[in-house]
Amino acid sequence: MNTLFRFFTAVDAFLWSYAIFILIVLAGLYLTFRSRFYQFRVLEHLPSALKKMMKDSQKESVGVSPFRLFFTTSGGKIGIGNSVAVVTAITVGGPGALFWLWIAAMSGMLIKYAEIYLGMHYRRHNAKQDGYNGSLMFSFSDAFGSHWGRILMKIGGVFLCIYGVEVYQFTILTDTVQKIVPIHRDVIIVGVLLLTLYIAMGGVRRLANFCSTLAPAFLVAYVGMCLWILFCNAGALPGIVTSVFKSAFVGHAPLGGFVGSGVFIAIQKGMARAVYSGDIAIGFDSIIQSESKLQQPQHQARMAIVSTFSDTMICTLTSLVILVTGLWQTGGLQDSEYMQKAMGLYFPYSEYLMEGIILLACLTTIQSYFVVGAKSATFVSRRWGQILFFCYAIVAFVFFAHFDQSQVILVMSLSGGILVLINLSCMLRLRKKVTFSKKMQDDI
Repeated sequence: MNTLFRFFTAVDAFLWSYAIFILIVLAGLYLTFRSRFYQFRVLEHLPSALKKMMKDSQKESVGVSPFRLFFTTSGGKIGIGNSVAVVTAITVGGPGALFWLWIAAMSGMLIKYAEIYLGMHYRRHNAKQDGYNGSLMFSFSDAFGSHWGRILMKIGGVFLCIYGVEVYQFTILTDTVQKIVPIHRDVIIVGVLLLTLYIAMGGVRRLANFCSTLAPAFLVAYVGMCLWILFCNAGALPGIVTSVFKSAFVGHAPLGGFVGSGVFIAIQKGMARAVYSGDIAIGFDSIIQSESKLQQPQHQARMAIVSTFSDTMICTLTSLVILVTGLWQTGGLQDSEYMQKAMGLYFPYSEYLMEGIILLACLTTIQSYFVVGAKSATFVSRRWGQILFFCYAIVAFVFFAHFDQSQVILVMSLSGGILVLINLSCMLRLRKKVTFSKKMQDDI
């Protein structure tokens, strides 16, 4: 197995350091200039845009509230991705990885906008006519032709099913629960599986209710603690920021438990964790957001910019906390233990609070991805898709729960990388179908 994981590591490094890096940067720059820096205009007029969206959603009876969908996708992004997974970018790629995470996020805002726009544009009414089914994959026939479109839709559906079984966060959840409650690991696995299946049976509506209740609580608690730690270390922040920009272009020498990293490692880790945390070009968001009540694609797609921005801010807070406390130079810790240790330096009994936050974050994320994976399975095969997906999920959760967290994340990184290549190719071919408001005031 170690030989297999070493092979996966080499493939993962090539994908994220070269192919995906070039595609994301070029696609992001193209959309940014073509839209006249639309992401900044959306953030500038955010309160008015949200007010307009709430008013429009009240006019429609079919579909799911856009705000519930926002927290549903946040359940998949504001969680372990930006409180645990991003830590590996810093501990392996060094401070410079944070700079490349920012680059991926700025490019990713409009890439996600295009993804959701096309998902909304190509969506269809479901069989009961009480909602919608949509996905970026529905546009593949227009992008690649009917023959290749069908083939790529099957391939994309399979990898989205693999990605929908969030084995990395399931492993973190299992490790965390086992630390809190001294019970057999298999009992924990069965318990989480049953909870996941229960919420998944309710589809996006039940998931939206679940995440819109829990996600805000996680957000407030986590951000508040991070800001306090940074406030206590305000004097060290200028030096940390300088190190981020310097290391992004020249790498970082070995220091303490940090073994050192080159520029390409910083690029690979920063890009990969930004895409994983923010779901950039994965296809997850296009399936969830396509169920929105809103009729105008650009109105729902704007929320992708807000979502990516909030995700990036939390990734930044996590990274700065790890850097300012010096824990990034410490080796021998599991991914999920770095922030627990950082919080423990400033808050009494915070290791228990952080464990609770990790449990909450893992649950919302696992549920979010599982629902999308189950829905994607029907795109592959209407008759057998969900049955095969549930069987794979049970086997994968149990199997990977016995591996190290740093090995399990390779499954998500590789499957996500392949999805990014397919989806970005589609979005670039259909780029002229994606429209942006020339003036935000006219659209509000």
